[in-house]
Amino acid sequence: MNSPEEHSIPTARPEDVASVDAIITAMYASISGPRGERDWDRIRSLHLPGSRLIPTGMRANGERGLRILDIEGWIEGARPLFAAGPFYEVEIARRTDRFGNIAQAFSTYEARHEENGPAFMTGINSIQLLHKDGRWWVVNVFWDNAGPGNPIPADYLPA
Repeated sequence: MNSPEEHSIPTARPEDVASVDAIITAMYASISGPRGERDWDRIRSLHLPGSRLIPTGMRANGERGLRILDIEGWIEGARPLFAAGPFYEVEIARRTDRFGNIAQAFSTYEARHEENGPAFMTGINSIQLLHKDGRWWVVNVFWDNAGPGNPIPADYLPA
């Protein structure tokens, strides 16, 4: 894993980090798009130095597992996915709790191959956020995909 000091954090767009809603919206917008590269600096600018991205789910051997990535490790793994074809991750529901300078959002998503196409995957992103230095930062994104035996609970679906 790279240390936070190895990569400078690009300056965020003020509108991307002005509120919890703004940073979550920017997070989804920055990873979604047609086949090809993403604005990696925009993605980096949303994340607190040392932030973690933690996918969890079913492994090929049938066991549940997880990986803990820093932003650079996540980008390295995401590049081939985005190069292979279009990818759109769309938030369809959210439950947010906030106390002082911290917030936790359970953000239900659909992944699509077309911007307005059918979902090929759904799940929940657990997003931890921090308000620091006059802006919001992504501290962690921990997620799991829905599937057989792991449906999205009704409380986390659109009303």
